[in-house]
Order: sequence, then structure tokens, then C-alpha cells
Amino acid sequence: MTDCSLFPFISKPGRYLGQEFNSTQKNWQDTSVRNALIFPDLYEIGMSHQGLQILYHILNASDNFLAERSYCPGRDVEKLLKEKNLPLTSLESGTPLKDFDIIGITLPYELCYTNILTILDLANIPFRAKDRDSSSPLLIAGGAGAFNPEPVAEIFDAIVVGDGEDVILLISELVQQSKKEDWPKETLLTKLAELDGIYVPSHFTPIYDDAGILTKIEATGPKETVLKCFVKDFEEISHLLKPIVPNAKIVHDRLGIEVARGCTRGCRFCQAGITYRPVRERSPEQIKKLAKEAIQDSGFDELALLSLSTGDYSCLDGLLPDLMNEFSEKFVSVAMPSMRVGTLSQNIMDQIKRVRKTGFTMAPEAGSERLRRVINKGITEEALLDTCKEAFTLGWTLMKLYFMIGLPTETDEDIEAIGELTNKVRQFRDAGGNSRKSQVNVSVGTFVPKPHTPFQWAAQLTIEESKRKIQILKEVLPKKGCKFKWHTPEQSFLEGVFSRGDRKSLNLLIKAWEMGARLDGWSEHFNLYLWREAAKAVEIDMDQYLRERDLSEVLPWQHIQTGVTTDFFKDELERAVAETYTPDCRYNKCQKCGVCDFKTVAPIVFNKKRFLEEPERRPVPEKRVVDNKDHHFKYIVHYSRKGNICFLGHLEILLVVFRALRRANIETNFSQGFNPSPKVSFGPALAVGTESLAEYFILDLPTPFENLAEATDRLSDNLPPGIDVTGVEIHNGKIPQEIITSYQVTFPKALGLEEQEKLQAFADAEVFEWSRLRKGKRKTINARPLIESIKMTGDNTIALDLINCASVPGIKPIEALALIFALNAEESLRLKLLKTGWHPIKSQNRY
Repeated sequence: MTDCSLFPFISKPGRYLGQEFNSTQKNWQDTSVRNALIFPDLYEIGMSHQGLQILYHILNASDNFLAERSYCPGRDVEKLLKEKNLPLTSLESGTPLKDFDIIGITLPYELCYTNILTILDLANIPFRAKDRDSSSPLLIAGGAGAFNPEPVAEIFDAIVVGDGEDVILLISELVQQSKKEDWPKETLLTKLAELDGIYVPSHFTPIYDDAGILTKIEATGPKETVLKCFVKDFEEISHLLKPIVPNAKIVHDRLGIEVARGCTRGCRFCQAGITYRPVRERSPEQIKKLAKEAIQDSGFDELALLSLSTGDYSCLDGLLPDLMNEFSEKFVSVAMPSMRVGTLSQNIMDQIKRVRKTGFTMAPEAGSERLRRVINKGITEEALLDTCKEAFTLGWTLMKLYFMIGLPTETDEDIEAIGELTNKVRQFRDAGGNSRKSQVNVSVGTFVPKPHTPFQWAAQLTIEESKRKIQILKEVLPKKGCKFKWHTPEQSFLEGVFSRGDRKSLNLLIKAWEMGARLDGWSEHFNLYLWREAAKAVEIDMDQYLRERDLSEVLPWQHIQTGVTTDFFKDELERAVAETYTPDCRYNKCQKCGVCDFKTVAPIVFNKKRFLEEPERRPVPEKRVVDNKDHHFKYIVHYSRKGNICFLGHLEILLVVFRALRRANIETNFSQGFNPSPKVSFGPALAVGTESLAEYFILDLPTPFENLAEATDRLSDNLPPGIDVTGVEIHNGKIPQEIITSYQVTFPKALGLEEQEKLQAFADAEVFEWSRLRKGKRKTINARPLIESIKMTGDNTIALDLINCASVPGIKPIEALALIFALNAEESLRLKLLKTGWHPIKSQNRY
């Protein structure tokens, strides 16, 4: 954000600071094409998305191009920007989005579509492409939602369908040429449409009959259909080596490494399993190189191996022990978020548990074996129960099970089977001897029939029917040792509307946004009533989007091609009804889905024999005991916090320091137990927004620094802008419990006579009553003894010394100033605080 003065008045200002480690700061004037890459959700969601970071680094690797980022602001920031008539800007340079040449917006999921409108509104950019001229940035979309972009298609000038790594540079090169030769916008769009995987919505016109039924999609551009673009070389990793490290806490706060793209398991409900075909594995050598370098360069303490089904990665049995041997002694854990029952060997589970045992997640999807055959899940109840028992035996205490309701052919008996299966899993809780702490969590979502799947013609459950089935689950799931949560049927309903929506859906989207719909993916903001009212206003029946489709019907997305044929989808639909299994072509014969030509497009699998042979069981090394009581070398690190970094919270500063220590190769002792953490002790928490010249943390190291000055420089170099190490020295690890903390307070304007009189009245008083609320109870205390001194040092500055004693209630600087000068909340937030120092209290008899 350009206007940093807003930070004191917003929640979670860390979302808007920028200046993250490994973010790129380029000179605007040195580049010819400037890209703003936008994830249309809050920062903590967007920064967890790998796709945007990949494109960011690819573009910034070119001398000619620049890429900066922006995310959807929270509602408080949206309101402030509107009130002050300020535009939404990029994180890196604070440039208004309207000044970029290209705005690239990810379409990750349907419930973020109103966020796109919020971003465009704050950028002062018209919603519809037809209302923008060549002076506006080129709006381009991409991501999972690009396989049915029709509800938002008219917003965009062009849409990337499929893998974006290669085509993103081609787009920027065309824009560069267009600027140089001053092309008309239509010429640029025609050139873009000639690229593989580029969909230009203005070149396609949906035709409706008098009843409003889609009858045809008329192509007026250079191609009749758009086939997804496809990255063949999956071994390039240069753009992955320096991941952006967030300053604020995000949802998936870890290093993610994509070990494979695509999945051929053939689950009939899964859109990603179709759109990312064929399987392309990254070699184990490249994964290990990437893991080692990126962990070192980022400082993350968790490495996640990512794919649609990580357990299916063909070299996992060899790769995982190698990664654990590399990282376990550094207390870097390895997680696999998408493991499939049947791929979890004991060898793999032995490796996962070596550092941290987090929750163990499995997705049976359906409770009965019959319904799992329908959806081609390909797992038996026996295999699932064996895996759960093994996990509990090996010490896991949390088992997470994910199911869907509303799958085709589902009956109430299938719903009741979820309860029966959960009961069987729950009975294994005492397998590890820890049944009191062991827990089974069951999560349920309503099935949404997605485009480009065999179930794309199926009907979606109504909200009422979803609620009825959730009620059945409440009754049949075990009451003890089991927690049940569900995705709200109302949100699934809206997801279904836009998942299979058409061009007419944009009218609904805009109207709902105008009526106040925001951040629909967040249950606390979602309001279906607004959507119902918007649908009435634009005369759209949302329920008709959830109806069953005829196999001969024209579908809104049928001009977007994944490579998988419609005939294959119809055959799979028949096999679903017949409960017939379709094998995985990764290890079996080709299923003739249509994607591969085996010349330019083909699967890449490194170890096809993996599931034909018993994997070799590798021994698990004993966990190193780091915290030896005879090896503790303690140092105090003094540092300052100046500028925008002061708007990070205390826990966020802890993460920043932990990661900087890893990057600087400063090894600490670790705590023992379930979740080892570095032995670093921090000073008292500062209020968000307070700058400081006198912060510290204490390191507990297993070995002493060989060269203190060199270690200090290494740590300084790995801290973000605004945090500066001012000294490091040997320390006994003990901090006085009674101290005086000094602050300099700057007021927005000079203190008048009235303020000076209030200051003098406080200084002269022996008793100054202060009423405060703690844990729901109001208590009145004398605040005067808590303030050692307070005096003016300039026309608008005050020096303030506060007394802080452990186990004795204290007063915060803002609380003290609000009390003395009778400031309201807004006036208090306008004060600028700088902590200037601290020292022990000499007298120990104050209380």
C-alpha cells in the first residue's frame, strides 16, 4: 500500500507491508513491460499459492520484464481506500495497478470471483473488457478456473488455459512489440489468440434460444476451440530456488516442492486429475537439489512434497529417506499433504514421523465400497483401516478423514456407512497407547459436479438435501473421540452455480457485488441472501445451473479443451454406473483418454516398477539429541525495528527471526517433545506499530560462535529491511524481572496549553485512578506508580518511562497516554511511538 499512514487503523497490517525476503525490487524505468500478478483473495491465501510465485520469478528473471504482486484487501482496507479515494497498489513499489501494462489475475476457485471486482474497482478499471480502451492494462486470467472461465470471461482480454510457465513470456514479448509498434488492441488480441492455450473471449459468442438455453458457441477468431498449453520440460528449477518468504503468517507457511504434475488415478469427480494430465514427474535428483537450496535460502522449517497424489510419486521410497537424512537433524520436517490410501507404506510413515507428527489426513471420499467403486477411488476398506491402525501404532494422535456427500448414485445407506467406517477407525485409537489424546476428525463437503469430468452432466444436491444428509451424519458419527465439521451447503451451492455457469452469470456476479457480496470463500463474510436478491434483480434462476444436463446438451465450456475427449467422459460415466474400475495408466496400459500423442505429449514416470516390487525397507536413524545440558552457549542479540516492519505482530517477528537464523546457518538448541522449536528467548512483546531501538533476543547454542563479528554480519544480512542487528554479546541468559522502559512519543501536532496542563496534573498527582477491563471484569487501580516519569522534550514530543515488573499488572504506553490526555481510540492510534531503551530497576522495594 502506498499510504503507510493507514497501517495503525487496519487489522493484520502485515498483509500489506511487502519487502519480503526474496521478493524482487526492480527499477520501473529499466523494464519495457510491467506485470501486476494478482491472487484474488487475502494475502495469507495468495502467498500459499505456488503458481503465482512461479510466474513472478520467471518474469523477473528477464531484464525486459517486471512483475509485482497484489492481493485482495480485507474489508477494512477496502473501506479506507474508498473513503480516502486511494487506489489499490502493488506490494513491491506501491504503484497503482492501473499503471501496469498487464494485470494477470489467478482464477483459483469460484468463490473468489467477487474479489476480482473489488480489486478492479479499487484500481479504477472498468469491469468489462468491452468498456476498456488501449489505455487500460491488458487483463489476463489463468489458473484452475480457466477451464470454465465463462462466468467471468467478459472481464478479461485473454485467458491462459493450462500451464503458464512457457506462455507467460510469449505474452509479455507480444505486449512489448505492441507498445513499440503501437498496435491497435484488436491486433494484439489476434496475435495472442494464435498462441497455444490462449483464449480470447471476444472471439467467441454464445448463442441462446428464446428460452435462454445455450445452443451454440460461435467462433469469430483464428481458432474454433482452445486447447490447453502444456509444459513438457519439468526439470527446470531456477525459478523455484528463491521462494518469497512471507513476513506475516500465511495458511501454508512452508516450502512447497511440486514433485509431479498431473494424476492418472482417474477419480471421476476430480477436475484437476483431468486438466493436469498427463503425469509429469520431477526427477529425484532435481527435487533434492531444489529442497536443499530452497530451504537454505528461505529458512522454512517444513518442506511439503506437492502433487495431486504425492504417495504415487514413483521414486518416493528412495527420495523420502534421503530428504529426511538431509533435514531431520536440522529439525526441518517433510510433509506430504496429498497422500492416498494404498500408497502409505510403513517405510514412508516411519520417515514422516522422524521430526514432527502432525495430523494424518486421508480422503476416502465415500463411506461405502460400492460408492468408492462408482467414483473410481480404487481403495478398499481393509487398506484404509490398516493404514489408520498403523498410523496410530506409530504414535499419531490425530486422524483426519475427508468425505463428500451428494456423489452420483448415493443413498442414505452410503451416508450411514461414513459413520460405520469412522467408528472402525476410532477403535484403533489406543493402538499407540495414547487413546485419551487420540482424535478422529471427520470433514464433509457437498460434491460439486465440475466441468471436464465424467460427472459434469450430473445434478448437484440442493441446500436442503445437503443439510438433511449432514443431520444424518450428526446422528451416526461417534460422539466420543470424534469431531465433525462440514463445508456450509450454501457456499457449495454458490460454487456449483459458478462452476457450471455461463456468460449470463456475470450480471449476477456484478449485481451481488454491488449489493455488498465480498470474500465469499470466508464463511464469516458469506451471505447467500445477497445472492438470492441479486438473482431476482437480474432475473437469473441460480438453481438451474445445478440441474442434471443432457449428454447431447451444449455446455458453456465445451470450446475449452483439456485434450481428454468427450467420448472418454461418456465411457467413464457408463463405467461409474456399472461400478467398473479404470486402472491408472501410470503403471498400466493406456486408457485412451486422448491427452497423449506420445511424441510431444506423454507421461514422465521415473520408476514404473515401483508398485510391482516390494519397496526396500530403509532403516530409520535414531533421532539426534541436540539439547545436551553440558552444551549451552548463550548470546544476547540487540536489534532495532524501524519503519513498516514495526507493524508485524510479536509472533510474526518470532518467525522472521527463526528463518533468518536458518538462512544465516546459526544452529540453536531445540526443545524436546512433540513439536521441537528453537531455543530462542525474546524480550517483551511490543504493541503493533511501535518502533524500537532497543529490542533483543537470547540465543541458546550447542556450540559457541567462532567469529562473533562474522556471525553478526551473517544474521544482519538475512533479516528483512527495517530490522538491524546493533550488537551481539555473550550473556548468562537471565533478564531482570523489574525494568524501566523508555519511549519517545510523537504527537500529530504541537501540544497546546490544555495538553500541557494535563501532563503537569498527572506529574503532580500521587493517585491517578485507571479503570481497565481484564477477562470480562473491570478493575480500578492507581496508575501513577506505574509511570516513572513523563515530560515534554519538544513541541510535539514526550519522553515516557514505564515500570514493568513480572507478575505485577502494568500499563502499556498507549494506555498511559490515553489516560493522561483523555484520548479516544482514533487519537491514540495517531501517536507515533519509539522505544528508546530499557534498564533494570535499582530499588527492589517499589511494591
